[in-house]
Amino acid sequence: MGMMKEFKEFAMKGNVVDMAVGIIIGGAFGKIVASVVNDVIMPPIGVLVGGVDFKNLAVTLKEAVPAGVDAAGNAIAAMPAVTLKYGNFIQVTFDFLIVAFAIFMMIKAMNSLKRKEEAVPAAPPAPPVPTKEEVLLAEIRDLLKK
Repeated sequence: MGMMKEFKEFAMKGNVVDMAVGIIIGGAFGKIVASVVNDVIMPPIGVLVGGVDFKNLAVTLKEAVPAGVDAAGNAIAAMPAVTLKYGNFIQVTFDFLIVAFAIFMMIKAMNSLKRKEEAVPAAPPAPPVPTKEEVLLAEIRDLLKK
């Protein structure tokens, strides 16, 4: 039973819960960014480069071999084409750059808000309350002045 209690304590720590929330929000943010890239940014770029869809750009290194029978009558299995899909790499690179830029802008905004909070002057600290001895000495001083 000790292991279950220890696991529960681990799972309920603030850091683990915060991390889980961050991962969930990050996944949702990733979907938003993917939609912005695929549905908003890439179509105009595709138009600018002549209607090219980056995801379909590839170089065929070896042609596909269809299934069939060789001269000896043995069955030949089909072999798919071997392609170098550099277009997908370009697309993923654009996705990364946009995510990195979005995160940079969010952090920059948070830092500027933090600087504004720090720039607001704090109220001057209240003077320290005099001790009983100081009050008594001040009264004695005032009596001696009279």
